[in-house]
Amino acid sequence: MNHNLILPRNYRPLLGVKETERAIKDLKDFFELNLATELNLSRVTAPLFVKGGTGINDDLNGIEQPVAFAVKGMPGVRAEIVQSLAKWKRMQLADLGFEPGTGLYTDMNAVRPDETLDNTHSIYVDQWDWERVIAPDERTVEFLKKIVRRIYAILKRTEHFVFERHPVFRPQLPEEITFIHAADLRMRYPNLTPRLREQRLLRECGAAFIIGIGGDLGDGSIHDGRAPDYDDWSTPTGRGRQGLNGDILVWNPVLRKAFELSSMGIRVDKKALVRQLRICGCEERRHLVWHRRLLDDGMPLSVGGGIGQSRLCMYFLRKAHVGETQASLWPEEMIATCRRHNMPLL
Repeated sequence: MNHNLILPRNYRPLLGVKETERAIKDLKDFFELNLATELNLSRVTAPLFVKGGTGINDDLNGIEQPVAFAVKGMPGVRAEIVQSLAKWKRMQLADLGFEPGTGLYTDMNAVRPDETLDNTHSIYVDQWDWERVIAPDERTVEFLKKIVRRIYAILKRTEHFVFERHPVFRPQLPEEITFIHAADLRMRYPNLTPRLREQRLLRECGAAFIIGIGGDLGDGSIHDGRAPDYDDWSTPTGRGRQGLNGDILVWNPVLRKAFELSSMGIRVDKKALVRQLRICGCEERRHLVWHRRLLDDGMPLSVGGGIGQSRLCMYFLRKAHVGETQASLWPEEMIATCRRHNMPLL
């Protein structure tokens, strides 16, 4: 298991465990308030589990299996612990009557048992899931970039907030975030894998939004997997490019690697949903509850995403392992190795 770990040389946490716990709360409170204010979002309560077989749970890359269980008082119902709330949120926008330019956010707690455990991945996932109603003319790359810049401004403010309270954490984010399409990134580094392309890019620019995650890069390959039924990764956007989604990444100075903080995008409309289900060979999903509702115009157009809470704390508090900012389960061997290398897992 230890071969998955990055062990930074001479690593020492800059805050003790008690100080870290206080800093986590302050950081989360600050970021959450700014997210709500900047994007005009209202907080809603999130479910921990949803009904299986409805299409509401997030399929992530399409291969991860959710934790599921029977419910004694509900014969025949299979409950699934959420993997994320990407699709549930859009239903809430409709049910709660949000108007264009407004939306919701929630504290999402999920379990992903198929994750490969390492410095940045845990079976426990905590993130701010957010979703906002948009108008038809806002389904563009330029509007997506506008939203990304606003989120990046929150990241910059949060970095300054942490620095004011703990001057050991000197700001490192660049003034501007770099935008690049995944196909252009492939052309820039044609001999590298997608992960190594990210490494090269983020080492150079410090912060980037990679557009078109999940769509064909022009050579039959994709940058990374995305489920077919929430982000729109297939709509043509000009210059032979496609996709209205992407990932926000920053350069992590502790791990010396590209570090994903958020996955987000403009969501599928009816045409994109049908197209992406066909591309992925899962057109049978059209008959599920969530998909039927979208195809029957039962949900608004939207943009949304998830922002990792523990990831954010890990980055701003310069931690080497996500287990230093969240309580999860880890192999005993990993716990012992982290202890030897000054990474106290919570």
